[in-house]
Amino acid sequence: MRLAVVGGGWAGLAAAVEATTRGHSVTLFEMAAHLGGRARRVDGDALALDNGQHILIGAYTETLRLMAAVGVDAQRVLWRMPLRLSFAHGGTLALPPGDPRLAFLRAVLARSGWRWRDRIALLIAAAGWARNSFECDASLTVDQFTRTLPPAVRADLIDPLCIAALNTSASLASASVFLRVLHDALFAGRGSADLLLPRVDLGALWPDAAAAWLVARGARLRLSQRVDQLQSQGDEWTIDGEPFDAVVLAASAVEAARLVQPIAPRWAETARALRHEPITTVVLHSAGARLPAPMLALHHGPSAPAQFVFDLGQLRAIDGALAFVISGASAWVERGMQVTVQATLAQASAALGAHLKGPLRELRTFTEKRATLLCTPGLVRPGRHIAEGLTAAGDYVDGPYPSTLEGAVRSGVAAVPGVTAALSGARTAPPAARR
Repeated sequence: MRLAVVGGGWAGLAAAVEATTRGHSVTLFEMAAHLGGRARRVDGDALALDNGQHILIGAYTETLRLMAAVGVDAQRVLWRMPLRLSFAHGGTLALPPGDPRLAFLRAVLARSGWRWRDRIALLIAAAGWARNSFECDASLTVDQFTRTLPPAVRADLIDPLCIAALNTSASLASASVFLRVLHDALFAGRGSADLLLPRVDLGALWPDAAAAWLVARGARLRLSQRVDQLQSQGDEWTIDGEPFDAVVLAASAVEAARLVQPIAPRWAETARALRHEPITTVVLHSAGARLPAPMLALHHGPSAPAQFVFDLGQLRAIDGALAFVISGASAWVERGMQVTVQATLAQASAALGAHLKGPLRELRTFTEKRATLLCTPGLVRPGRHIAEGLTAAGDYVDGPYPSTLEGAVRSGVAAVPGVTAALSGARTAPPAARR
């Protein structure tokens, strides 16, 4: 089939690769001059940095599968290590290799800085989550669901995992989604909780290789081309007048709603009503700085914005570069870029002073204003199906996961068989059945 993919982020690229693998003729439209969407390389000042610091985990099976399919060597581009949540001021939860439930038990019992009653309380709670199949009342927030856990456990484990996975603070985040992520990440199987830290820029991690693979197989990539109009004409769809048999709409929720409004106004209304949460990444430089681990957790608060810091010297050989990640950053975005950078500089000096060899200065700051969905209880997301021959893909489309790279990739892969199977059935059915 002649299949159009609108959007060149991770979901759109996944859909294009999947469709090409299935033998379809693919044309991909991307309004920007680059691929990757909200997880991309940004070139400038002779230094290529990413627009945000992303990580993968071992449970990202579809992402890893498609990386291998287009020729990316995951062992070369990803630093894989067992989950290790280390704080700059001390205290580490490290999952050893092996059976995930036994590893979690050993990690909790060995966690320094917690009282024995803290550790036992967490283990009892986790056993209860398992008995209930990691399901809970869908109306609860993470704060409400974990309110009986000791403050140290909430501050050192629940809060950082919640903000990292959902980009939503525990006071607002959906407990049911958080539990699903915990299950799949920590307890789904051996290696599922492993951290996979990129050792290359986000372009080299997946979009560049996917684009080269697609072009080599005859797919057409049209960058810097915004789609103005999507129309249904008989058995075909047209994109700005060009005919296609089917369309995977992998644009942002805002762009998708604009294009779909005349076709499916209710779907467009649901997409338009979604609330998003920003992520700000402040990249600082201190010549010769080296952290005790490539990623550290930070205690954040009213004057300390960042929750995590990544040592880009260890990960990408960018000497002295430290990427501070501010998830759930709406309050800091409102306070302004200058205030945020100054607060991050002060936080870095206080938390990492022993590891800094020289003065700190700002290299670059990125804010992705619509980085992820605000993942609240009862969140209503638009479905994959829009109309016959038209499906949606993206991390905002209804599915089991929050806004993550794996969620986007899975959505893109799933969109292709849905749209093409329906059309194949319609074309091969006898005339009476088609009527």
